[in-house]
Formats: sequence, C-alpha cells, structure tokens
Amino acid sequence: MTKKPVWRRVLLKLSGEAFAGSQGYGIDGAVVEQIASEITEVRRDLEVDVAVVVGGGNIWRGMTGAGAGMDRAQADHMGMLATVINSLALQDVLERQGQPTRVQSAISMAQVAEPYIRRRAIRHLEKGRVVIFAAGTGNPYFTTDTAAALRAVEIDAEVMLRGTHSGIGGIYDDDPRTNPAAVRLDEISYVEIINQSLKAMDPTAVTLCMENGLPIVVFDLMTPGNVRSIVEGERIGTLVR
Repeated sequence: MTKKPVWRRVLLKLSGEAFAGSQGYGIDGAVVEQIASEITEVRRDLEVDVAVVVGGGNIWRGMTGAGAGMDRAQADHMGMLATVINSLALQDVLERQGQPTRVQSAISMAQVAEPYIRRRAIRHLEKGRVVIFAAGTGNPYFTTDTAAALRAVEIDAEVMLRGTHSGIGGIYDDDPRTNPAAVRLDEISYVEIINQSLKAMDPTAVTLCMENGLPIVVFDLMTPGNVRSIVEGERIGTLVR
C-alpha cells in the first residue's frame, strides 16, 4: 500500500562526488541510473514535485583551483560548468526512464539548457516534470548547497533533501571519518549547526533555510529507497529545523 507523502514539493540536493561512484572522478553510469530511478519512482508513484540541484565536485571544485593559485571567480565558473555536465547526464537517464525533465541553467547556454526562470520552473513542476537547476546561483563564491537552498525557497519547496555519500548518513557531533565514536544526530537546529561550526553544510545555506523556515533532511543518498522513505515520512538521517 502506497503511503501518502508528507511533502508535496521537494528539492533534492545531490553531491557531484556521488556521481563518480567508486572511481572517484567523472560519471559512473550505474550510480546515475540508481539515483534517477529513485527520483522517477517518487515522482511517478507519489506524485510529488521534484526539483534537483547537482554539485560538480566529481569534475572540478572551485576551491581546489583557487588553492592552486587560480583566480577564485574563474575557478568557480569552471565549477558551474561542471554542474551543467552532471545535470545533462541526469536528465538523459531520467528521460530514458520515461520521466520528462528540464534543465535550467543560471548561466545562459540556450543550446543545451533553458535559462533559469522561476515561474517557468514552477510551471514545469506543476506539469509533472522534474526540473534540474544547473550552474549554481550563477555567481562565484556561492556553493551548490546555497544554490539548492535558494532555489528551494524560490519554488516554494516544503523541504530540502541533502543527499550524502561515502556512508555518512546524516549530521554527526564530530567528523565520523576521523572519529569512530562520533554520534549521528536525529535532529538538530539551524543555530546549533552554525554555532558549533559543523561541516555538514555551508552555513550560508543553513542561514537561508533558517530565515525561510525550510527544513533540511541530511541523509545517505546511496542507500536504495531512502528518498522515497523520507518523502513518506520515515525518519532517516538528520532533520534540521
């Protein structure tokens, strides 16, 4: 029996690194297929509006380029182009699965993606299409976490689902990769994340969500079925509110 969704419109933030799978770089087709099937299932079976923001860290990270001496704005624009590549890859798989999808880019590139227009994005969602927001906010110095929070607020999403990878299934009281005794938190407030300088999310994104009352669920993206379970109301990962 299909449960009723607890949210009718969600924004799913995907890590670019997750697209690389075990190879650590580039795009692993099998991983993208799995992620796309989860999105398709939620859209088809639960009739939930789904928007997506994808990072670009599997191809390029602006901070890495800046750390090597590159101009930060230039490096960040390269990162935005990486997110467009990931977005087009995800669109291709979704549409092969029968799910109509549109890519909207914050940087104009009319041959491959629509420009980001808020009202058009909302209309696509209302028509049952998945909308993928590419190129971050279109501005350097802002992460794709912040882009996800901004787009979620703009399209009136009811929650931001932030998928993680590498087996980290939520927010911990310490870094679980260096401290095996770190404890996963079932729930935490926006203010606690900021005050404790937890590295789980960009504080700019957290602040934007806090100011607009947008809850965040941080969860393990790579566990099959997690996206649907969360939308159906199961407590998975860490709830931020």
